[in-house]
Amino acid sequence: MTPRSIAGATALITGAASGMGRATAQLFAGEAAHVAVTDRDHEGAESVAQEIRAQGGSARAWPLDVSDPAAIRETVAQVAAWHNRLDILVNNAGIAGFAPVDSPDYDALFARMLATNLTAHQRLIRAALPHLRRSPAPRIINIASTEALGATSQDSAYAAAKAGVTGLTRALAVELGRDGITVNCLCPGPIDTGMTATIPDADKSLYAKRRTALGRYGQPHEVAHLTLALAQPGASYITGTTIPVDGGLMARNA
Repeated sequence: MTPRSIAGATALITGAASGMGRATAQLFAGEAAHVAVTDRDHEGAESVAQEIRAQGGSARAWPLDVSDPAAIRETVAQVAAWHNRLDILVNNAGIAGFAPVDSPDYDALFARMLATNLTAHQRLIRAALPHLRRSPAPRIINIASTEALGATSQDSAYAAAKAGVTGLTRALAVELGRDGITVNCLCPGPIDTGMTATIPDADKSLYAKRRTALGRYGQPHEVAHLTLALAQPGASYITGTTIPVDGGLMARNA
């Protein structure tokens, strides 16, 4: 690999059947990486892999529920064996959920948020580590949310899990730095994905105009391009960072 290319690298992307994960998989494949498209929606993941192969790229789909520790271990091993390497891990899979802190089902919601949005990240990293340590340019990119930086009412379980991702990123960047493994975190703001699809367009437009500097929702490919930048071999001195991709949402006071 050259300093500006991920060609030939193997990248495992979770939650890649749609949204930011799908955009990242397509972008990485366009840069000649071998892309492991993983998602609990196996049919959706296979559809993305087929799209990539139809365009001349290299991709395979794996079913993966990131809340299942055994499935993580098995999938990571299979992905690494595919081309006898694993260079890039993108922890993108996540779920959303809102509830008042005193609601009867809050404990169950909190457990789900942690399992999928935080615990899964460290399990995937731990499973990938032996393979990443053999890579010439090992990269871990965790996807969190601007909700980790400034919360919304009734999203405390989600915000806590996403804030945990930023802490995990910093700590592992320090711990794994001597191995040459970079660990970075992106915090997307309002992005047009399946997670936001149920919000009425008028409400999204009003929110974006009030809260973001650019006055609009972002697109999945706009997050994917920064993910690619951090994944490149040339990004070898960037680690431990948390970068908002939010159209200026966090920059505004009002």
